[in-house]
Amino acid sequence: MVLAHSALRFARPASTSLLQRVGPAFSQRGAKLARAAPLGGVRTLTATSSRQGKVLLVLYKGGEHAKQEPQLLGTIENELGLRQWIESQGHTLVTTDDKEGENSKFDQELVDAEVIITTPFHPGYLTAERLAKAKKLKLAVTAGIGSDHVDLNAANTTNGGITVAEVTGSNVVSVAEHVIMTILVLVRNFVPAHEQIVRGDWDVAAVAKNEYDLEGKTVGTVAVGRIGERVLRRLKAFDCKELLYFDYQPLSAEKEAEIGCRRVENLEEMLAQCDVVTINCPLHEKTRGLFNKELISKMKKGSWLVNTARGAIVVKEDVADALKSGQLRGYGGDVWFPQPALKDHPLRTAQYTTWGGGNAMVPHMSGTSIDAQKRYAEGTKNILDSYFSGRFDYRPEDLIVINGDYATKAYGQRTAK
Repeated sequence: MVLAHSALRFARPASTSLLQRVGPAFSQRGAKLARAAPLGGVRTLTATSSRQGKVLLVLYKGGEHAKQEPQLLGTIENELGLRQWIESQGHTLVTTDDKEGENSKFDQELVDAEVIITTPFHPGYLTAERLAKAKKLKLAVTAGIGSDHVDLNAANTTNGGITVAEVTGSNVVSVAEHVIMTILVLVRNFVPAHEQIVRGDWDVAAVAKNEYDLEGKTVGTVAVGRIGERVLRRLKAFDCKELLYFDYQPLSAEKEAEIGCRRVENLEEMLAQCDVVTINCPLHEKTRGLFNKELISKMKKGSWLVNTARGAIVVKEDVADALKSGQLRGYGGDVWFPQPALKDHPLRTAQYTTWGGGNAMVPHMSGTSIDAQKRYAEGTKNILDSYFSGRFDYRPEDLIVINGDYATKAYGQRTAK
């Protein structure tokens, strides 16, 4: 399905160091700095020119659900609530959910698009091959968090450097809550128990034999960024035996004491101690396929694994095999690769040994609650306005790559040029 018409404006301040980095773009766009007007230690900018261009929006189809709930903004029908605003600014907007195959509407429209917006929930994969055909592309926005659907190295070398930005923080609470829910669903063996009731059965022993308490368990997170830290904070109330984390960058001693957590510098060492492991790291070259047969074998036998980060961080066949063998007692989350998940994806039906259960997988929904959609729709609008107005005063934390270089270490510990 495709919808077309026209695009944009809104903004947030950037730090002085960031303005120095994006400086060359200002002269290219014909915009200039007005005067430094300190607002919380930042610069405010006045643009002298306005751009008009084509925006390509790739979202999932909402159908009747989008009509029933207008706040379901991340659909092709409701278009992040941006159409009227975009058209009022004189820009062109094309919206589609058709993103698979060389002849997809996504591929056809990308050729002359200046801006592409997509979500992690129905990602338009910007491969190096697709980027090579996108001769006018300047900005790629993720409406949400996670820009691994973009070949970031290729983005840095395409069209003088494509800016890749996302709405940092927009759905961290939503995902953290989903992680806690998934842990409890697995540990308390909820799904088989509920399915039993739906079938009209009643067999307490059949479900209680694989039901445990979270209290007294050791829980570890792979990465302790905005989501991982929130997960640990929420787990504190459950009186776990210990809360652990693995990350290249430690929390402050004050935060560790406040949360009651401990850093483990070796991933395998942490996994061996944990009853529950939750993956909260970005997908990049070093984390793709990280949880394979070898690493899963280092985990505590009968532990639970939760993944709301990215599907490609695990090797799906190895996870399914680990459930069947009993190495893992359960696996849950909402991320798949590719997305939408294929009908024969092994994690749709994987179960714990011969007992059944142990599967808490759902569609990619953790970060797209109605509340989250409002936040990432607003953040997307801010990024678009900052670009089209020529101010380029992006929030530094929203930037992934800009001017041909990485602006963050989140996608691998790269050194800036």
